[in-house]
Amino acid sequence: MNDFIFQYLSNIYPLSEGLKDYLNNHLKEIHLKKKEVYLHNGEINDKISFIVKGFLRSYYVTDEGIDTSVWFMKEGDVCISVKSFYERIPSEESIEAQEQSILLYISYQELQEAYKLFPEFNIIGRKLTERYYVLSEERLLGIRNKKAKDRYAFLLRHHPEIAQRALVQHIASYLDIDKHRLSKIRAKF
Repeated sequence: MNDFIFQYLSNIYPLSEGLKDYLNNHLKEIHLKKKEVYLHNGEINDKISFIVKGFLRSYYVTDEGIDTSVWFMKEGDVCISVKSFYERIPSEESIEAQEQSILLYISYQELQEAYKLFPEFNIIGRKLTERYYVLSEERLLGIRNKKAKDRYAFLLRHHPEIAQRALVQHIASYLDIDKHRLSKIRAKF
């Protein structure tokens, strides 16, 4: 299983044998069943995970009880509540498996130790952070700034796996579109 993550990380920057050994000794595997919660709202996210298999959804529930999808994560993605993990504060979101999933993770402390011990891991971390920052901005500008049908078209072009794997109500909340209106838009595509 670690070969999968080594290949992924090596595509970003070459891994030293020391870093591979470190990860082999510290990576842990977690199996989630469909609908199993990876992180509950109010918990501090103490692990950063790499999705080997599966599909997860990050969401929050408003004071009015409205379930709002924030992001979806699939194979090859990092699973994390960013603010909670890096600022060491309770999460404002929950993360739930939408399919049976397998993740590899290390703790916050182990990540910090890896950064200190292996300079190449800092480069990998920076490049991953850049990637997710770009995706976040893309979502903000590409989805939130458009008409409903254009938001869905953007999703189909850039993230077709979400349209294929997520429930309609979760896609609707992610795109900030009423579920019934989204059904009509989907029918036209």
